[in-house]
Amino acid sequence: MDFSSKNINMSNRRIVILGKSRTGKSSVANTIFGEKLIEINHTLNSETSECRAETRSVNRRNITLIDTPGVFDTHRSEKELKSEIVKCITEFTPGPHAFLIVFEVGRFTEQEQDVITKIKQYFSEEVFKYTTVLFTHGDQLPEGQTIEDFIRGNKLVSDLVKKCGGRCHVIDNKYWKNNQQDEYRSNQFQVKELLKTIEKMIEANKGSCYTNEMLQAVEEMIKQEEKRIRQSSGDMSDEEIRKKAKDTVFKRLMIKLAGITAGALLEALFGGVVMGKVVLSALKAGLPLAAGGPAIPLTVTSGVVGAVAGGVAGSSAAEGAETPLEAMKKAAKAFMNGSTSIADFTKKK
Repeated sequence: MDFSSKNINMSNRRIVILGKSRTGKSSVANTIFGEKLIEINHTLNSETSECRAETRSVNRRNITLIDTPGVFDTHRSEKELKSEIVKCITEFTPGPHAFLIVFEVGRFTEQEQDVITKIKQYFSEEVFKYTTVLFTHGDQLPEGQTIEDFIRGNKLVSDLVKKCGGRCHVIDNKYWKNNQQDEYRSNQFQVKELLKTIEKMIEANKGSCYTNEMLQAVEEMIKQEEKRIRQSSGDMSDEEIRKKAKDTVFKRLMIKLAGITAGALLEALFGGVVMGKVVLSALKAGLPLAAGGPAIPLTVTSGVVGAVAGGVAGSSAAEGAETPLEAMKKAAKAFMNGSTSIADFTKKK
């Protein structure tokens, strides 16, 4: 399966904001757009709880910012996380031009290190070509220090930035308003520099956006649903039709991908070849989408390492796996290599 990006010439730039909760991630859209789109209450659960997209014109170019829930948070339940990842899949289509991984200046705990570990686990090398690291809470930088100075003191962060082509910026959602005496500590300056970096990155990627076969398949589902809605839409606008189509496809995906774990979905979304093939097979399996067909049951439970939910043959292929996701990968590889048939994946014991 070819997971390389395709040239999709669209003047609108789609930018995905990623990161754990409570890093100021949800305020990034407010800062980039220069207006208060998202109300932040500064409580434990104040940040975005579901994937949300907003489009505005910035520097005479339309930009869509896709704000995500904390898909790398460890405290979220599997059910909640999975629902939001599927929502992200429908919002990402046909593919983002850029990913922003958000961290907070001065707050680099074991949890932040865990986020980097997960990013390295799930991101393919292809995704890093489209990724920039963005720090919030820039007011915590010591006077005279740049963000580059800050990251030099943390090898883990420094290595991540290197994987992202050295692309790294900083903003402050609260204090760095316009007309700052120090230009570096001005959101107006920093947002301009950030968008310049993204444009250079898009040029280096020959105008393409990040995509893969799974995102392309979901985009095709959305287009088919749009076509169906238009036939009986009345006076609905294109934007309303698109939104309704996405909502419908989201519900169908939740049925078709019911058996696949959140971790496996993340890996498929961010370029994992093996899990990408498995998810694609699940999307194509069963009854036509319009009938809400069943998914291939691919959930690996901790109680039956290497077997899928409901009792699936092929557990021998996953022997020696230390985690459910690792077991799923092993079993999936066996399926993709032909040593385990699709019948094995759907057969009851």
